[in-house]
Amino acid sequence: MKRSHSGSKKDLTHERIVAAASRAIRRSGYDGTSVADIMKEAGLTHGGFYAHFPSREAMLAEAADRAGAETVAASSRVVAGVPPQEALQALVRAYLSEAHVEAIEAGCPIAAVGSEMPRQAPEVRRAATRRIKEMIDLVARQTSNWGQPGAHERALVTVATMVGTLILARAVDDPGLSDALCQAALKRLTAADD
Repeated sequence: MKRSHSGSKKDLTHERIVAAASRAIRRSGYDGTSVADIMKEAGLTHGGFYAHFPSREAMLAEAADRAGAETVAASSRVVAGVPPQEALQALVRAYLSEAHVEAIEAGCPIAAVGSEMPRQAPEVRRAATRRIKEMIDLVARQTSNWGQPGAHERALVTVATMVGTLILARAVDDPGLSDALCQAALKRLTAADD
């Protein structure tokens, strides 16, 4: 799935398409975004698509991988920027922030399109699964009981709660309820690490 980045015009164009697709799937969903839409957003014609991808599914798999990588990278930057004992709280706070709730196009792809995953091609699901596992591992490394029995299970619950909360916070049309959902999850997720 990864391409070499020699800096050629074709590689740069390929990267533009993947970046556009990564934003588009989070904004409009997998089924709500056509190849023509993605190519237009990338500033290209539809006809050039197959010079870069063997299929729509191959492009969607790269887009899912890119979107997941962006979320894991952003979370890793948050963790790296604070003392270890504050890392889990900082990670959860950033994930459940108002800015992330509003940033559907640039935010966590699982919260944006997770419900569509069961209907996607195997390569799309495989890319998303790999990135979900990375996020779970990142969260597990921030827990006070990392390396002990139960740390992985706690990370599973933490990630599931974070993603579920973000989905609900984005779904409601009441900003107060959206914020209350995030604050309640933040309180519960970080209280157990004390």
